[in-house]
Amino acid sequence: MTKARRAMERDVKLVDIVIELLDARAPISTENPDIKKITRGKKRLVLLNKADLADKNVTTAWIKSFKNDGCEVVALDSRSNNNLGMVRSAMERLAEEKYKRDREKGIKERPVRALICGIPNVGKSTFINSLCGKASAKTGDKPGVTKGNQWLRVNTRFELLDTPGVLWPKFDDERIGTNLALIGAVNDQIINKEELVIELIDYLIKNYSGVLEERYALSEDEIKNLISEYEGRLMALGVNKEALAYLEVIAKKRGCIKRGAEADFERASKLITDDFKNGRLGRISLEKA
Repeated sequence: MTKARRAMERDVKLVDIVIELLDARAPISTENPDIKKITRGKKRLVLLNKADLADKNVTTAWIKSFKNDGCEVVALDSRSNNNLGMVRSAMERLAEEKYKRDREKGIKERPVRALICGIPNVGKSTFINSLCGKASAKTGDKPGVTKGNQWLRVNTRFELLDTPGVLWPKFDDERIGTNLALIGAVNDQIINKEELVIELIDYLIKNYSGVLEERYALSEDEIKNLISEYEGRLMALGVNKEALAYLEVIAKKRGCIKRGAEADFERASKLITDDFKNGRLGRISLEKA
């Protein structure tokens, strides 16, 4: 990460505009403050990727927020070609000042150079492949696929400098780490999956009422009865009892059972987080503008 950061600090001097991919479900958590600092002063295009998985109304509010900050912004799903025309139009708008300046100086137009960046696993390589119309960048379902900087030609007017995904060394807000784990931007092998899903369930109860009930066919009585039962159980001390009740009921309904008919929280946690990541819980945003 340190090496990638230094390379970006060096190469940003070579480009005219900066394109940063954020996850539409968590724009704050996926906006690397180091990248923002390094690219300060450059015209900026923000791409809210995976918008098909995010709450549409929340994404609309984020678009307005970024535009108020002076950015061009487009919401898209990089796995399809939707809104690529809007992306190209936004790039042209950002490049116009550079072209005008070159014309006034009598300089022959050269392709506009754009640095494209984003944290790991935000969908940057998939987007590049869609934009360039061929498999020009490696893609994968885990962080860190892009290993080094590489120049790619979009067309006669634009060149992209692809950069490896860069995370910052320390999260000031614990919620950022949680959100990054939920969307798959950090390795979930080093995270307690049960604690992570408890956070997710609690958020869904407060912000997307009824989503869990609908997906897993839960009844209000099942949850209430289990919460009452937890009152006398040591395991529930210091834990969000309502979220834990949801997790246990979901585990039993989906057959996540260990020996002794106990709920297998680990298996149920993976099931719920996978359902969230793949949009099976519906369009959910983890952060609101």
